[in-house]
Amino acid sequence: MYALFIVLNRVDYLEEILERFVEIGVRGATVLDSQGMGGAIVHGAAKGVPLFGSLRTLMHGAHPYNKTIFTVLESEALVERTVAAVQEVLDDLSPLGLGFMFSVPIGKVYCMSGDQDR
Repeated sequence: MYALFIVLNRVDYLEEILERFVEIGVRGATVLDSQGMGGAIVHGAAKGVPLFGSLRTLMHGAHPYNKTIFTVLESEALVERTVAAVQEVLDDLSPLGLGFMFSVPIGKVYCMSGDQDR
């Protein structure tokens, strides 16, 4: 089993990515609101943190928030299909600032269920 994490800066593509998940057999995913460190510095309370001028200029047009999607996938083949599906959705866009993906092998998955005797 594998966990696939996607940090998506172009949040307007979220629904299309989730639709593709369903099409290829991904059974579920969790979507979190998130913010990168650069966005937090430039758009947040840490505006006083000194940044190189070029970095601040580069970050100026960046979205202050993004989405982090994570899912647990049963096989490496499904990870590859899922990654390919996300790449297809974002194919026509400039890679600069889109986000990134990574997968992590999972040792065990535990279901959390209530006490059956109650």
